Formats: sequence, structure tokens, C-alpha cells
Amino acid sequence: MTRPARPSAHKARPVLADARSGRRRRSVHTINDVAARAGVSIKTVSRVVNREPNVREDTMQKVLRAIRELKYRPNFSARNLASSRAYLVAVLYDNPSDSYIVSVLEGVLAACEEADYGVLLQPFNVASPRLCDQVHEMLAQRRPSGLVLTPPLCDLEPLLAALDADGTAYASIAPRHENRGKPFVSIDDVRAGYDLTEYLLGRGHRRIGFIKADPRHGAASRRLQGYLEALRVHNISVDERLIANGLLSFESGVECARRLLRQPDRPTAIFASNDDMAAGVMHAAHELGMRVPAELSVAGYDDVPIARYVYPSLTTVRQPIRAMASGAVQCLLQSMRPGVDSAAPGDIVRRFEYEIIIRDSVAAPP
Repeated sequence: MTRPARPSAHKARPVLADARSGRRRRSVHTINDVAARAGVSIKTVSRVVNREPNVREDTMQKVLRAIRELKYRPNFSARNLASSRAYLVAVLYDNPSDSYIVSVLEGVLAACEEADYGVLLQPFNVASPRLCDQVHEMLAQRRPSGLVLTPPLCDLEPLLAALDADGTAYASIAPRHENRGKPFVSIDDVRAGYDLTEYLLGRGHRRIGFIKADPRHGAASRRLQGYLEALRVHNISVDERLIANGLLSFESGVECARRLLRQPDRPTAIFASNDDMAAGVMHAAHELGMRVPAELSVAGYDDVPIARYVYPSLTTVRQPIRAMASGAVQCLLQSMRPGVDSAAPGDIVRRFEYEIIIRDSVAAPP
């Protein structure tokens, strides 16, 4: 008589059927599987996943190796229920440039995915008298671990004071003031504005128009500072008629360019504080029958996709928006770790390099 096979001491993981495809798939690994693979307790795995301190380096590496091998992903719902906060980073913005916000979101998503955090994208109106109350309501309802503030929200003193008073963790992208002892990322906007203006001067332009941004936008204001400094160094008097007030939107670029280009002694080049406004300048130039760059040179700032899509392609300053957004998340999470001294700027501050991108929208003046 044939004896029945003895059950194996090793229990195979259950196999589930995929109802949509009919294929069989393995069940999702749990924290118990990670603990068993690493030879540690479930609590130790939880501490590593949550980036808590006081885990030995060799133990942490064993857990991380097991996580990679098993392709384990933490359960956000269970993780949040076990904590007084959500493992969530909220991005606060009020910026008319969709391309800029998309680049920021891509960078935040990449960094949060790496750290197993969720992302909340939250628009606010910087001019709203209820802004601080609205932010507090969002904090109470969603309980994010921390915030990433984009310009101009990162320069709004009443909001920053309220967040500081509440002890809310936040990191800023390109803030006006860098001495608050809070995490931030930035580039040297003054130097970038200077370098691009100097490039236009080097091509022979002497009447260079400049389109400013909302004065609440600190980083864009520093671009104007660089423009003015370059004119001063080259002994060129500032003509206030060549400086227009924009709002970082395509439409404001069109309106500002119309005013600048209808002057009797119009500029031969226009430097706009972002690429959306620079595209608006090109639109207005075509509208007025002017050829770019034969009759008007145009330059922008940011190097978002529109800079490559317009014709002719746009000379601009490339700031690594996506990398800066990822860096802001990393600085934020680092600042939230227990025992981190906020006075140690090396861990919570990152400065990025910019690049002048030369394309087809700039030529010598006619």
C-alpha cells in the first residue's frame, strides 16, 4: 500500500488567482515575513521602516536587505492608525505656472516613494485673509507629518509664524529668508539673474527689458536684483520704463510685453522672470509683427517644458526644480528625526547649481 506523502516542514506561501487575467500570483509579503527573513522582531522591522533611532547599523542593514528581497511595501493605513500622525507630506502652493508645480510634484513624489510616505498636493490662495486658518484646518483634518512650502507661500511671514508657533515641521523651496533655522533648498537666484543679463549684454544688447514677478515671490525678486547688478557693473543706467510688473503667468507676460514693445524706444531684448511669461513675450512679439530673435531677443527662467516647445526655443536659466523638490522632502524628513539639531545646517539645507541654457531666442540686436 502506498503511503501518503508526509507534509513538508516548510509551508509554501499560498498562491492566489488573478481574476482579471486568470494568471496565478503570489500573495503580498507582510511585516512578519520581513522579520522572519531578517531574524529580528516585528517591532524592530517597524522601527526601521519608520526610521526611528537606536537601531544598530548591522541590524538595520539586515532588515533593509530583507525588505528589498521580499519587495515589501508598508501598509499605510495600519501605519497611520498606529501613529498620532499620517505618514504624509503635504505640498502647499499658489503658483500660476502649471509646469513648475508639475516638476515640484514629480520631485516630491520620487522622494516620498523612496521614504514610504504619501503625498498631498494642496493649493492655497496667498491673498486670502483666511489662509492661516485654512492651513490649520488642513493640518487638523489630514495630520501630515510635515509640509513642503513653495514660493510665495514660503515667504509669507504670518503663515511661517503660525507654523513655528504650532511646531509644524516644514521645508521651503527657494525662500526669501534663509536664516530661520528651518530646512530649505535653493539656488543662487541673484547670480543666475546676473549671469543671464550679462549674456544678453555680451550679445550687444543695451536696452534690456525685465519682467518682474509678484513682489511676494522672494526668489523671483532676487532675479531682478541680479539683473540690476549686471547693469551697474557694465555702467548702464537703469531705465525704469524697461521694467514691468508681471504675475508669473503667460497672460501677464503678454500684457507686459505689449507695454514694453509699444514704447518709442523699445527694448531690443526682454528677460522674463519665468518661462511662462517669456512665452507670453514671444506671443506678443508675433502679435505685433516682430520677429524673434531678429528684431527682439527673449530669455526666461526655470527651463520648464514650454521653453523647448515654443518657437524659436527659449534661452533660459535651468534650475533643477525636480531635484530641489526631492531635496526639500529629504531635508524635511531629516529634520524630523529625533535628536537632529536644527542648528546643524548641513543636514537640513541644500544648495543646487543652475545652468544658463543657450537656445535660439537670443541674437545680436538689429
